[in-house]
Amino acid sequence: MQIIELLTPAYEAAWLPWAVQYFFLVGIATGAALLAVWGAWSHAHRPAAKALPLSMLVLAITALAAPVSLLADLHQPARFWHFYAHFTPWSWMSLGALLLPPFVALSLAMCAAWWLGRTGWMRALGAALLLSALSIVVYTGAEISVVKARPLWNNPWVPVNLALTAWLAAVGALLVASCWLPAGRDAQVRAWLARLGLGLSAALLAVACIWAATGLAFDTPSFHAAARLYADFPVWRASLWLSVLLGAAVLLLWCQPRRWAASTARTLALGLTVAAAAWGFRWALFMGVQGVPKYGAGLYVYRMPLGGDGLMGMLGVFGLCLALATLALWALERFPARAAPAASAAN
Repeated sequence: MQIIELLTPAYEAAWLPWAVQYFFLVGIATGAALLAVWGAWSHAHRPAAKALPLSMLVLAITALAAPVSLLADLHQPARFWHFYAHFTPWSWMSLGALLLPPFVALSLAMCAAWWLGRTGWMRALGAALLLSALSIVVYTGAEISVVKARPLWNNPWVPVNLALTAWLAAVGALLVASCWLPAGRDAQVRAWLARLGLGLSAALLAVACIWAATGLAFDTPSFHAAARLYADFPVWRASLWLSVLLGAAVLLLWCQPRRWAASTARTLALGLTVAAAAWGFRWALFMGVQGVPKYGAGLYVYRMPLGGDGLMGMLGVFGLCLALATLALWALERFPARAAPAASAAN
């Protein structure tokens, strides 16, 4: 018998967990921005307008926390300057360096206009914020899907899934915020969030079915790679079935809002579950896919460090979000918004 020993070199992950945090938070920010613009242009009695305090709170927190994760992912904060000093328009990462600062500035300006009760300012800023948020959605999706060396990334459905899971996480974040703000206790607002969550979950299911159907019909590289991982590696099989079961449970909860909307604890649990599912999708997309060799067989075992580039860094980002939320809730209590911003809106 001849024994052949195969040695696989250990490669460090190119994208660290900081990238997971950044894409998660900036995705929620785009969803909150879209909901804020919707509320700014809605009649005062519409649920989107009533939910403006929730949208603004989530938007302010994530718009501030997301760039912190991005700077940390660059390893050296000064490296961010290189995108401007050596601009490369063919790189989506370089384009993102131009698109992100206006989005953060517009998000904070929108929150300030709401706090001051300036309906006209909100509507004017809302048009610019809408375009800016969509530009962030395009750039973050394209930054991943253009990597031809990885079939699981290089397909047109990745940007769509990123956008839908981000907006679903934004709905989950609004549910979490509703447990602390009076606006969130409105039954109409929670029913509206349930409808949004159900619609986004159904859209995700439809996208998954279309991807699978086209993959079977045309044997696309991404579907072929996913089928190989499912067949050869138990960890990917377990992840898939866990995702299916979690998705089915969330769909059932969205369809029965009366079971959770009346309970703050259940609302909080649902919001955290939805947000965690979106975060888990990004972890599998970034860290899990990087464990698949570009050439060869097997998987690279990624061991998350406990320091700043791993667990402590991730906990630090969530701690930053918690600190910003605490500060924002204190500010809203100490210095409440001057007026309902959509009170005079009539569509």
